[in-house]
Parts: sequence; C-alpha cells; structure tokens
Amino acid sequence: MAQLRMALAQVNPTVGDLDGNCQMIRRWTARAAAIGADLVVFPEMVITGYPVEDLALRSSFVDASRAALAELATTLQADGLGALPVILGYLDRSDPDNAAPPARRAGVPKGEPQNAAAVLSRGGVAARYAKHHLPNYGVFDEFRIFVPGRDLTVVRVRGVDVAIAICEDLWQEGGPVAKTRQAGAELLVVLNGSPYEKDKDDVRRQLVTRRAAEANCTLAYVNMVGGQDDLVFDGDSIVVSATGELLGRASKFDAQMLVVDLDLPLDADHDAPREVEGVRRVVISEDTGPAAARAPLAPPWPIPAPIAVAIDPVAEVYQALVVGLRDYVHKNGMRSVVLALSGGIDSALVAAIAVDAVGAANVVAVSLPSVYSSQHSLDDAADLAKRTGLDYRVVPIAPMVKSFMDGLGPDGNGLSGIAEENLQARVRGVIIMGLSNQEGHLALTTGNKSEMSVGYSTIYGDSVGGFNPVKDVPKTLVWELARWRNAEAVRCDQTPPIPENSISKVPSAELRPGQTDQDSLPPYDLLDAMLEQYVVEAHGRSELLADGFAPDTIDGVVHLVDRAEWKRRQSAPGVKISSVAFGRDRRLPITTRWREDKS
Repeated sequence: MAQLRMALAQVNPTVGDLDGNCQMIRRWTARAAAIGADLVVFPEMVITGYPVEDLALRSSFVDASRAALAELATTLQADGLGALPVILGYLDRSDPDNAAPPARRAGVPKGEPQNAAAVLSRGGVAARYAKHHLPNYGVFDEFRIFVPGRDLTVVRVRGVDVAIAICEDLWQEGGPVAKTRQAGAELLVVLNGSPYEKDKDDVRRQLVTRRAAEANCTLAYVNMVGGQDDLVFDGDSIVVSATGELLGRASKFDAQMLVVDLDLPLDADHDAPREVEGVRRVVISEDTGPAAARAPLAPPWPIPAPIAVAIDPVAEVYQALVVGLRDYVHKNGMRSVVLALSGGIDSALVAAIAVDAVGAANVVAVSLPSVYSSQHSLDDAADLAKRTGLDYRVVPIAPMVKSFMDGLGPDGNGLSGIAEENLQARVRGVIIMGLSNQEGHLALTTGNKSEMSVGYSTIYGDSVGGFNPVKDVPKTLVWELARWRNAEAVRCDQTPPIPENSISKVPSAELRPGQTDQDSLPPYDLLDAMLEQYVVEAHGRSELLADGFAPDTIDGVVHLVDRAEWKRRQSAPGVKISSVAFGRDRRLPITTRWREDKS
C-alpha cells in the first residue's frame, strides 16, 4: 500500500487573465502545502481560463500561456513550494520543445495548439500531456482549434503512479483510460472544464465510477467553477476507488479545496513497471512512507474527506443562474445592472437573481407603464422593489409612444395592431439602453426559453440587452424557481423577494386591452412539454404525434419556432442550463423552405 494526500483545487479562473490565474494557482498551492498535500491538481486550462475558443489560434496567446507556465514553475520554487508537485491545465502546441509555432498545414488548426496539462516540480516542467479526444458537439468546438495528443503520461509521486487525462478523454471509450489500466497506474487524475447542465451530477458519478473500474484504479475528477459567457462550471469534483466507493466529493458552484487521503494498493508490476507503447513515465519522487511522517506539521492521517450532499434540483438551477450572472458582470469589469420591471413573473425572477448576484444596491429596475399597463402590475413591481431594496424608478412611456404614433401618420394612425404593440416594447428598450449607456449598467433582458422558442418577444424591444439570465429557462421552470426562492427566504427567516401576485396571475404582455399569453399560445405546461421534444430532442412531426401531441398544436408551435430563428440569432447571451440551449447547441438555417409533410 502507498499513501498519498491529494488536494483537488476547484477554482474559478478567468479567460485571458493569465497573471491573475497564476496568482490564484500560487495561493491555492500554498494552501495545499500548508495541510501537507503530496500532490495538488487544478482544472483544465486553468492558466488561460476555459474555453478559449479561437484565441487558441493566435500564436501570441499560445506563447503567453507557455511563458506563464514556465514562470509559474519558477515562482512556485521561489515561494518554497517547488517540492509539491502541481498538475494543471494550460494551452500549448504540438511541438512544445520548439520555441516557434509549426508551419501552416492544410486541414490543421493554425499553430497546432493543444489543450494540455503539465506537472510542475522543483522550478520546472517535469512532464506534459495533451488531450486526446477533442469534443465537437454542443458547446464544444475543440476539433477545429486543437490537435490531439497521442501518448499517456504517468508520473510517479511519492511512490504512486499517477496517470493524467483531460475531460473528454474520460467520456470516450478506450484511449487514456484503457492505457491507464495497461500501464498499471494506481491513480488517474482527470482535469476538467465541464459545464453545468441540469441533472448532470448523476451522469458524472456513473461515468467516473465506470471509468475507475475500467482503469482498475482510484480516479480523481477535478472541475472548475464559475461563469464564462453563457457557460457555468459547477465544480462537483469527485474521487472514487476502483471498486466504486465514493472517497470525496466537493460542493457545487463554490471554490473549494477537496483534500482526500488515499491508501492505494500498488500494482503487481510497480517496482518494475511494464513497458506499454504510447506511455511516457516520469519519476517525481519515490518516497512511499506515511504522509503524517513526511509532513509533521500537517493534520494527522487520514483527514476525513468531505462528501457534499445533493441539493434540490431547482435550487441547483437557481445557483447556476446567480453564478452565471455574477461572473458575467464582474469578469467583464461591470458592477451594476438595469432591467425593465413589469410586475410579471419573468422580470420579477430576473430581478431576484440580480439582487442575489450583485447586491440590491447595484440593481436598477425601471417600471415603464403604458396606457395598457394594469394597476396590479405597477403595484407588483413596486412591491418587489420594496421587498428587495433595489433602485426602483418609474418612467411612463405613454407620452413617448404618442409622439412616435403622431409622427408616423395623421391623427396617430400610422401604426396599429402588432406594429403598435411592438412600438411600445421598443420604446421601453430605448429607455433601458439609454440608462445603460448613461449610467454604465449592464442591461438585462428577461425573456424565458419558451418565449424565445416561439418568437414571443419584440426584437429591439423587450429582447434588447447585454445578458439574459433566464434565456435557457422554460416558463414552467420560471414559476418553480420563483416559488423556490420565496420558500428559501422563508426558511432563512427573510422576506420573500417575489410578490405572490406576480407568481399566481395570468401571464400577459399588456400591450393591448385584456391581452394574455394564451391568446396566441398553448398553455405553458403543454407548450414546454412539446418544446422539450421538438427543440431539445429534435423530434419531427411523426415523432411528436407519437408523443401524443395534437396535430393542430404541433403545426402551430412548429411554425412559430421555425420562423423565429432570425430573432434568436440576435438575442443576448444567457446562462446555459440545459443540454440544448439556443445559440451554441442548436443551429438551424434561417432561410429554408423545408416543411414536414402533414399528411
């Protein structure tokens, strides 16, 4: 048996902030050393942040990543931390020993960049590894911007053979996992930048358990946290034994150091490791004595590893939305947000999320009543403002709308019907963007996924803004989130932020007398069920019929979804919580004459 105290650093890097990310790595490495860790592991591409997208194709960015890695190794040695091996992700190129990028080759990404991991030890880079499997589905575009690695790297740390893999290498059959078993490694560490999706934690646990068994060794999965554009990384770092025993699990969404003390059975060929084609071996240290004896100032062996409990699924989504908005604001150098507060459920939920993300003092909510706005909507907006303490303003739009109408035709009859309704929404959009420009707030839009699916929004009106926290949230889930947030407030002996009337009243855009959403849409429970099959599962008409939806409902909803693609292309980014979000995941032509046979 060999003992190893391993620290998994579940941290929040920022894309492009190489200096800031390296400073963060130094701080967390010092924390790991202080508790007597034998090895500290950071997530995928932690030096550059992740995903870097087409920054990978800029030689200057690759060079900066490589230089930051070398400087970090030197700095850690100067900090007195050189004896603690550090495994971390960064951006490299296919020929790391060559200072210049390779010549351009047809069909190969410019500069041949690689999603790589390095082992830092005693002031230098002791070993490297490049990601083998490059995902090219959903939010990932790695096959286009990276070249794959070929070999498995195994480093010996405190007498334990540690194999290294990166994210997708774990999700694909064979590859590094199979090589790990062939090489007889006792520990497989996997560096991840795995974005959050609803219910993904169960999938991860099953995957990690299966791969640990296939590798025939303990598996440590470290994931980053934080928001990056429309993605949120939820952490959920996990360690399991070869037999599937859960040895440690970090909480979700929080930066955390997961420390796990491992008693590892040594491979039968440990003293004379078998030669395996495509496996590189590097010895960092051979000592296999007890961790407590090696680090007398550290806590006694073993430290009980935390095992985070699962949280309520709705609470989990809410946390993802808060983290996504908070990091989008802060990482883009902003402090405050502004939104239109109608008194309806969508803007109420966005306001509550914003208050939780950046603080009530940094949220400006504007009521923009028209001649059709109901008194209860005005009252509900004011009530939410009182409950949360945000900066609340009222700007009536009726005089502005009248000026437009008077200017567009004699006697104000230049616009009517939908055009008149949309004018009201666009006047509101002008005001929100004006306040954003004047006062430096990030403008939030509040349309949910159901509305975006069927085009139930006004382009350059209520859809205007720089970020949409609920872009990937179906209407039925909007209500669930609002109820959960109020219940959580009650549980914590706080004032529920969202007025009950905003949750319970019939949804309406209030752009004409007596208007409700269901004038032109199916009930939201039916609509969301169908959108799940059509948008997420990509079911065609025959499959939707087999799913039990009525022909008229299918034809009406499909028509609305298909003709709204041009609107979605112009929508603000927003937090992704589902497996198929608009933007990155679902890409359909705007111009198309394809219509499914209705016969």
